[in-house]
Amino acid sequence: MCGRFVITSAPAAIRAAFAYEDQPNFPARYNIAPTQPVPVVLVDGDVRRFRLMRWGFLPSWVKDPKAFALVINARGETVLEKPAFRNAIRRRRCLVPSDGYYEWKAVGSRKQPYFIRPRDDSPIGFAGVWETWVGPNGEELDTLAIVTTAAAGAMTELHDRVPVTIAPQDYARWLDNDETNVDGAVSLLRPPPEGQFVWYPVSSAVNRVANDNAQLILPISEEEAAATPAPKAAPAKRPARTKAAAEDSGQGSLF
Repeated sequence: MCGRFVITSAPAAIRAAFAYEDQPNFPARYNIAPTQPVPVVLVDGDVRRFRLMRWGFLPSWVKDPKAFALVINARGETVLEKPAFRNAIRRRRCLVPSDGYYEWKAVGSRKQPYFIRPRDDSPIGFAGVWETWVGPNGEELDTLAIVTTAAAGAMTELHDRVPVTIAPQDYARWLDNDETNVDGAVSLLRPPPEGQFVWYPVSSAVNRVANDNAQLILPISEEEAAATPAPKAAPAKRPARTKAAAEDSGQGSLF
């Protein structure tokens, strides 16, 4: 999974889909990117709640966030084993509401962005894990990673990884943070059923994080895609990698 997704449904529709108590009002977003605040649904006590968290996971043991590599995904196959995630997967699971996401497919010498959305246009919930990082001065930051797994079926044409999408009937099981039920939760970390998603090429304007408008999810023809070279994106400034960060480098990155 590449690091961009959208949330375009009205707040009331998202609230109805995920059945949380809060009534937040938020704008449609067409190009949500790592390090930005993203909506999540979690259970606090026995009540579902809406929260905003930083997309970019920080384990509790990290001393200096600037020296830790940006981690936006957690591999479902190893999430129970990796030191960064093994506590979060047991006790701090969440859902990330979305209406679709972007993936980049190599086409010759360029990468063509595609928009991937549910066939029925209903909101979806990505599987997420979260952690509260506490700084040296007592400051707190809630952070999350989206869980991914190996792609299957036709979706392998776009990428070898996909975000895990939790089915609505399994929301309660995924959000149940009783550590004794972790095996049941992990059993949900599988690729989506064949045919659940559809996709099509979109403008390379999505490559720029500053672009955030409804035009980004409009389909373009294969001819238009081939005729429009993707703009070169400025290289992201990445923090220095610590040894601990390097050990978890398989969990995903921005691109």
